[in-house]
Amino acid sequence: MTRVAVDAMGGDRAPAEIVRGAVQAQSLGCELILVGRRDDVLRELRSAGAKESDRLRIVHAPDVVAMDDPATSARRKKDSSLVVAVELVKRGEADAVVSAGNSGAMMAAALFTLGRIAGIERPAIASVMPTKLLGEILILDVGANVDCSPENLVQFAFMGAEYAKTVQHIENPTVGLLSIGEEECKGNIQTRVTLPLLRQTSLNFIGNVEGRDIFSGKVHVIVCDGFVGNVALKTAEGTAEMVQAFMRAQFRRSAVARMIGLMAKPVLRGMRSAINYDRYGGAPLLGVNGVCIISHGRSNARAISNAIREADEAVQNNIVDGIRRAVEANAATAQ
Repeated sequence: MTRVAVDAMGGDRAPAEIVRGAVQAQSLGCELILVGRRDDVLRELRSAGAKESDRLRIVHAPDVVAMDDPATSARRKKDSSLVVAVELVKRGEADAVVSAGNSGAMMAAALFTLGRIAGIERPAIASVMPTKLLGEILILDVGANVDCSPENLVQFAFMGAEYAKTVQHIENPTVGLLSIGEEECKGNIQTRVTLPLLRQTSLNFIGNVEGRDIFSGKVHVIVCDGFVGNVALKTAEGTAEMVQAFMRAQFRRSAVARMIGLMAKPVLRGMRSAINYDRYGGAPLLGVNGVCIISHGRSNARAISNAIREADEAVQNNIVDGIRRAVEANAATAQ
């Protein structure tokens, strides 16, 4: 049984939505550990119609890392819900941690407490995104590392491919390098140096891909630095919100438009479900010695429940060991 530590105080809607999400996730069969201020968490449990048990218990943590705190708060606020949740993984009392709190502090806590997998210089945040073919792609890094070396990008490619293989069950996933054109001569110095390095690996690397390919389903894994990846992710979120707002406005313009809107409601609901962040739950922090899922700061109960499911799948499929083996195999091949 997977044991998941949940930062109950992290996120814009904590602790209410976080606790509700954990209650919903009970159907997964995991042991859930809600970390936070006991009285606050207990109150929300009762409000959700649940109670503390062997499978849903509370670990008291009196402090909280605020969303606007610096990442260094992970070292200063050792009694915070976020840090205590990561410590549970370090001590072997939990198999994974989920937090919708301060992502910088979450990454810092994971690095300081769990450490990196041998051979990985920098962990990366990987985000699952929908494609127009109703599939999914994995893009990394989306914010952990603003500046990256070509060697970092190669390591991201191995971690992303391993996640796609072991957790998403994609046999021999394709990998693309995000650039401004498919031609090998296109891109900045970073991408032009990285491309031949990726060609020398055992990965199923297809070459450069462009921004439009993020949603095309052309590849399973897209690699980029955290600056570019975060801009791409936030742009996608903003575009999805704009499209939804535009369509709502159009369907209110007249009685005929409202009637068409009512008829199209099931289709629109399906589209909204496919592109909303809460469907994916969270982004795995790959490269650290433990399963860490970083959820969106605005996560609702559904998002938290899906993040717990994602953590369970990562543990069950031994993603940490898989990345370790992939990195070791690449190092052996390169010698």
